[in-house]
Amino acid sequence: MAISFDKALGIHEQALQARVKRAEVLANNLANADTPGFKARDLDFRAMMAKAQDSMSGLSLNRTHEQHLDAAASDGSDELLYRVPYQPSVDGNTVDAQQEQSRFMRNAMDFQASFQFLSSKFSGLTKALKGE
Repeated sequence: MAISFDKALGIHEQALQARVKRAEVLANNLANADTPGFKARDLDFRAMMAKAQDSMSGLSLNRTHEQHLDAAASDGSDELLYRVPYQPSVDGNTVDAQQEQSRFMRNAMDFQASFQFLSSKFSGLTKALKGE
């Protein structure tokens, strides 16, 4: 009987990839905190996980009419959203450095938790293969 890593690891691989993408976006926001007119962006993690769950379950959207949009044509850029600032600056920049740092650290902690969970999955699979 073959082991399918996709089934054994579940959605945790996609969660790690989403956390890495979010870290890149948040780091870009922090790097541009003093850039006039820069608009802060963020990823919708829940939407990314819902899309990953749908792709894993095998359920997909079907195009039932030629004028409907093709759901498979999405390139993932719809997950990248603009952030509504609490207090926009005069120069049009919407980055709040303290909020971005907080989100970045929270994302880093969530990444570490997902990584530890995935690591425990691998150690469990290793023990199962060794017969321990």
